[in-house]
Amino acid sequence: MDIDVRGPRFGAALTTVVLAVVLITGNVWLLAWQTLAFALGAAGGVGRSPYGWLFRAAVRPRIGPPTEFEPPEPPRFAQAVGLAFAVVGLVGFTVGPQWLGLAATGAALAAAFLNSAFGYCLGCEMYLVLRRVTAGAE
Repeated sequence: MDIDVRGPRFGAALTTVVLAVVLITGNVWLLAWQTLAFALGAAGGVGRSPYGWLFRAAVRPRIGPPTEFEPPEPPRFAQAVGLAFAVVGLVGFTVGPQWLGLAATGAALAAAFLNSAFGYCLGCEMYLVLRRVTAGAE
């Protein structure tokens, strides 16, 4: 079942804010929260993430029914990519080196910003490329 395209973009906007605050403050607990949000989105789909729930409960009723839909697999894959970067960021901030935490968090922030500001989901595009490559290998 396809999903409302506005949901993942809303989640990306919240992710952008959270990751920017992490980079500014170095707050590891906030990065841990974002890691959990990515993990829930990767495991259950973007609708099962905290930001997906917030979109469904508080935002979508106020902005009307969706007019555009997308398959759930690419955004779910993007959540898994975000999860990988967030885990590496956590390792960098807690165990070191510090630059690793900054770089991984910055990369996740850049991808989230691209989606929230321009509607370009880097992880979704990676998913589509991987699908084409693996389909061609069969």
